[in-house]
Amino acid sequence: MTRYRLQSILFVFVAFMLGCNEYMIVGVLPDIASEYHSSLASLGYLVTMFALIYAFFTPVVTSLGNRWKRHKVLLTLMVVFFIGNTWTAMATNYTSLLLSRMLTATVAGAIISIVLVLANFIAPPEKRASLVSWVFAGFSLASVVGVPLGTMISQKLTWHDSFWIITVLTIAVFAALLWLVPKDTPQVQGRLSSQFSLFKDKRVLAGAMFVVTVCAADYTMYTYIRPLISDLMGFNDTWLNWLLLMMGVFFLIGNKFGGFLADNGGVHRLPYIYILMTVLMFLMRPSFSYKWVAISVVAILCVTFASYGASTQLMFLEIAEKEYPQSLDLASSINSIFANIGISLGSLAAAETVRFSSLNNVGNVGAVFGIIATVLIVVVSKNFEGMRH
Repeated sequence: MTRYRLQSILFVFVAFMLGCNEYMIVGVLPDIASEYHSSLASLGYLVTMFALIYAFFTPVVTSLGNRWKRHKVLLTLMVVFFIGNTWTAMATNYTSLLLSRMLTATVAGAIISIVLVLANFIAPPEKRASLVSWVFAGFSLASVVGVPLGTMISQKLTWHDSFWIITVLTIAVFAALLWLVPKDTPQVQGRLSSQFSLFKDKRVLAGAMFVVTVCAADYTMYTYIRPLISDLMGFNDTWLNWLLLMMGVFFLIGNKFGGFLADNGGVHRLPYIYILMTVLMFLMRPSFSYKWVAISVVAILCVTFASYGASTQLMFLEIAEKEYPQSLDLASSINSIFANIGISLGSLAAAETVRFSSLNNVGNVGAVFGIIATVLIVVVSKNFEGMRH
């Protein structure tokens, strides 16, 4: 097996590890609520806080880290991630759990940003879209395997054991990075202020806000996916794990479909996808009365949620390479930064919907975000000249 192929597989596993850490909490929230005697609504704020810290620290850590060799920064951040996740596994109360999640969130975004830059350098030009889509697919693999496996382990043992598995995986990934991470990728260093000049570009801002609204729509549903499937659709615990697995498969399909879109029009094809997403979000509430219709709607939504990643990532990198080379590392982190702002917004909207209205209405709230996302991606499509092949 070639070194490039081994590196590609490793980068997917890094995304898988990060995805398990971030998403697994969703599947085990009811078990944490039971142990800590907290309400499900209050624990939903764990998702919000993680995403806010992730979004705030990712550009800061990524930009500051540009002063040193990427591989050294990556390995250092992996050590911090290991400490944070292990702390989560050992948390005995809500405060300890919250602080451990905050520590992990400070470095998770910078880790995937560096990995995406490294992927951009190791891949031949004709394989960039495919590799980027596979790295994003690592997060979907976390949904396919990590979330249902973590939920099952939490049900059979404890939720702590779910996070101990991630700690073991982190050790294996760290060892592989020591061996395979590229050590000679070119870097253009610049002052912190010059790196942030990327955000003066209207195309970048509109694209970033688009990512926020798509992920907000996603997490109005995903934050409470377990009670949605169990309580509103009426599936039992056996079906729950299989359906979480199915959702992960459809997220994976969405990522690979996103890679196809990136090679065939990119952001110019996305408006059609997000019109569909918005319509499906509006259909969620009436579909709850017909559980197989409801789960079919959710499956297609998973595809739409995951379809933007490769196209927006390559757009941000293309703009940075041509016009803001000192901001390349920061450009690689835009998707993850603003996705987590969207996650925090969506999980907050979901928590407030459950608190003041009912779980039935999360689809309608998500549809509002969908309308905004569709308008923004139309604006991006009209102002970006790349990816029209």
